[in-house]
Amino acid sequence: MNRREFVSSTSLTFASLSLSKTGLSAAQHSPIEGWRIFEVTTRAEVLKPAGPTTVWLPAALMQNTPFQRTISNRFSADGGTARMVKTKLEGLGIVVATFPSEVRPVLILTSRVALRNYAVDLSKPGPARPLPASELKYFLQPTKHIPTDGIVKSTASEITKGANANLEKARAIYEWIVDNTFRDPKVRGCGKGDIRFMLDTGYLGGKCADLNALYVGLARAAKIPARDVYGIRVAKSDLGYKSLGASSEKVTKAQHCRAEVYLTQFGWVPVDPADVRKVVLEEPPGNRPINDEMVISARKRLFGSWEMNWMAYNFAQDVDLPGSGTTLPFLMYPQGQTAEGILDSLDPENFKYEITARELS
Repeated sequence: MNRREFVSSTSLTFASLSLSKTGLSAAQHSPIEGWRIFEVTTRAEVLKPAGPTTVWLPAALMQNTPFQRTISNRFSADGGTARMVKTKLEGLGIVVATFPSEVRPVLILTSRVALRNYAVDLSKPGPARPLPASELKYFLQPTKHIPTDGIVKSTASEITKGANANLEKARAIYEWIVDNTFRDPKVRGCGKGDIRFMLDTGYLGGKCADLNALYVGLARAAKIPARDVYGIRVAKSDLGYKSLGASSEKVTKAQHCRAEVYLTQFGWVPVDPADVRKVVLEEPPGNRPINDEMVISARKRLFGSWEMNWMAYNFAQDVDLPGSGTTLPFLMYPQGQTAEGILDSLDPENFKYEITARELS
């Protein structure tokens, strides 16, 4: 098969940016109301194909948010076929490419996004903005790795005891995680997010997909809607944190999971206790005490705001890879499968991918 499959998914425009099928107009070169535009390209290749091969890539977030507008997701699969699969509530877009056995399986996805820093003033509650019933139900429900009963429920009840409003409860859970967890550099990738295991064993170490999943699970157990937001860092931090940004245009290992909690008078509020623990462990010179000035600053800032040097993929958990029969806890890394089974997405000997990010304005 020699034909080239090229698909463009262009959507989610925002005010004052003129879009076309080929991308942005000349307006892309001027930041608008604080928006910065990035192009993120993922090239994934299965190095040892066996029979028909499938590759799955997470696309840039398929919803408009206060912090991100996805301009386009463009993808190509020489000699194969590719399509986009979407789900609404989770903002999930999966690019699925299939290749016959005689074809070198390479999938390329280029996403253009507009990003801007996001902060919620928690001192100024607004009018009540209840979630639609479908979203309320979805972002309160348990998942395989994020249950809301048993030890998760009892821990949430203990943490929030004496707190009245949901804002107080949400903050109490955040502070508890910052005080009681730690970043474990030995964990592969971003972790698995198995919070019952963490609480049952008392081992509260992990990475972002563990610590922020713990936040989401405890918030949901306290009857507060919450969600993980899976994504990738795309630029250095302009706030002085070397550990919280990309060091170059190559961002292949810069995946990062954040979290949001829904508070009726504020909407979706950004939180990231995992990055506070990352500052503790990794911010030069490393192993900073919890009362270090830079840690205190990050702790204060990361309940209610995000620096948007990061691109979101989706809010999805228990993700079914289309056509594979495989369910993942989340989709933040490229995935592949041959006739011999699902590949280890963190194994460069069998599954090679590179992700680059560059700022266009």
